[in-house]
Amino acid sequence: MDGPRTAKTPAPGARASEPCDRDDGRGICPVLAAVGVIGTEWRLAIVHRLLDGPQRFSEILRANPRLNAKTLSATLKFLEGQGVVQRTVVSTRPFSVVYSLTEMGLGLAPAARELRAWGERWLLPRRQAALRGGTPARRAPVIQGELPTVVLAEADGRGRR
Repeated sequence: MDGPRTAKTPAPGARASEPCDRDDGRGICPVLAAVGVIGTEWRLAIVHRLLDGPQRFSEILRANPRLNAKTLSATLKFLEGQGVVQRTVVSTRPFSVVYSLTEMGLGLAPAARELRAWGERWLLPRRQAALRGGTPARRAPVIQGELPTVVLAEADGRGRR
């Protein structure tokens, strides 16, 4: 077995299909680093929402009905700490807080738009077909393969499932 592997970035000019384990001196894979910052559904959804411009906490919360306030607060704090989102306190009575994308966050616009286009192209038709009763939406199994059926033998010799 080989020694421990560390993720490395491909050398400048390398193809996207090359693995991130080439030693170019930087010691980090840009794809894995980016996924570490925006790799949850809520992080990218919030970034995508803020592409429309600065938003108050309540506006972001109302735009995502499945998102709760605790998760939104934690996600905004994380994105702020990563330098993707900027929090601005507006000194009005009562004061309000506005969230906007930093220059780094705005750099995610092409990726967020491409992911949206990919989802519209590939995922929405599947979901709509499943809702119409067509081909069922395929879902990745939680556990690969079939789980065995367990039969317990009782004292009287009959098995139960």
